[in-house]
Amino acid sequence: MDIRFPRRRRGRLAVAAAAAILPLTLLGASAASAASAASSASAGPAAHHAFKPPAIKHVWVIELENEGFAQSFGDPAADPYLSKTLPSMGALLKNYFAVGHDSLDNYVAQVTGQAPDTATQNDCGVWTKFAPTNKIEGPYHQYVGNGCVYPKSALTIGSQLTAKGLTWKAYLQDMGNDPKRDSTTATRQGPACGHTEVGTADPTEGAEAADQYAARHEGFMYFESVIGNQAYCDAHVLSFQPLLSDLSKASTTPDFSWLSPNLCNDGHDAPCANGDPGGLTQVNAFLQIWIPEIMHSPAYKNGLIFITFDEGTDSTACCGETLGKSASHPNTAKPGMDGPGGGRVGAVLLSPFIKPGTVSTVSYNHYSMLRSIEDLFGLSHLGDASMPQVKSFGPDVYTKP
Repeated sequence: MDIRFPRRRRGRLAVAAAAAILPLTLLGASAASAASAASSASAGPAAHHAFKPPAIKHVWVIELENEGFAQSFGDPAADPYLSKTLPSMGALLKNYFAVGHDSLDNYVAQVTGQAPDTATQNDCGVWTKFAPTNKIEGPYHQYVGNGCVYPKSALTIGSQLTAKGLTWKAYLQDMGNDPKRDSTTATRQGPACGHTEVGTADPTEGAEAADQYAARHEGFMYFESVIGNQAYCDAHVLSFQPLLSDLSKASTTPDFSWLSPNLCNDGHDAPCANGDPGGLTQVNAFLQIWIPEIMHSPAYKNGLIFITFDEGTDSTACCGETLGKSASHPNTAKPGMDGPGGGRVGAVLLSPFIKPGTVSTVSYNHYSMLRSIEDLFGLSHLGDASMPQVKSFGPDVYTKP
């Protein structure tokens, strides 16, 4: 299987990507040696409060699936590029937590700050409207009710970026390989906005050999503010087809990019519908292809790559997540289904503003990720990203200002 691109685009691109891996792998090794004394920072609350983030202009989020910290970063033999090479090139967040179980509630939280509800906890096998739509709990602007597709008034970070005149795209691997399965729109950028109709079952819950796209592995299409405007959705929610072209120039690279690998390359399936091994083996291979592509792009000179997993293997939490209904999660007493959170998953960040080999032990979660990206672009904090216990990434992360 071509990890990087749909089957019809094999050959030259795959060879070029393979050639790009080696220099950066060697660079990562030498950087690790040079940074053997890199700080293991744990800056206090005062330092975080006063910290001004660096002038990062482009952000890429790569979301992987279903591994706790012990599995992904604690067993280097399973994924040496993710667990060893990449941390040696950037920062490892050892105490980074998911907020829920199963998948979708985490993806929704990451792009909008809305906490889990029963439907999103169960991955929305049937796309139901969130109801009611007229009750909002303060002070974290949480919508009270249950359902999958939030009303038009519910904002995402995409909405925020658009309102500020900034650009964003979500790139979803394999979307549109089978247009009938995905209900995609054909556009000049390739397949776009693939999702089932509200009120119907989601056919992307399981994988096909030639189409392993899963709608639930991104959050944007669960908002009427995105799918309620066909042209807007078509322009922003795409397959991987335009990704290389977009990366070729800083001017065509979105300010914010979300990358969701398919059900095989994100580690969700093992083995995969097409016979590939899946799991962390596939995660490692996917990252070896795409991380060099992003780091070699012109936009990376003032960029940030953020890599994490949607959920872990238990329901531990940090950063104000508690049991019992509250203002921060009014729709379920247990955001993690059987506990307050989605478990410790860890994260890796790569940027020219991060000293290679940085390790942070500060507690962060998916709301911290959203808050931190909003800070970089001068946006207000959505939903639970505004909780006082939720920290933005600080001097423990950005160690090369």
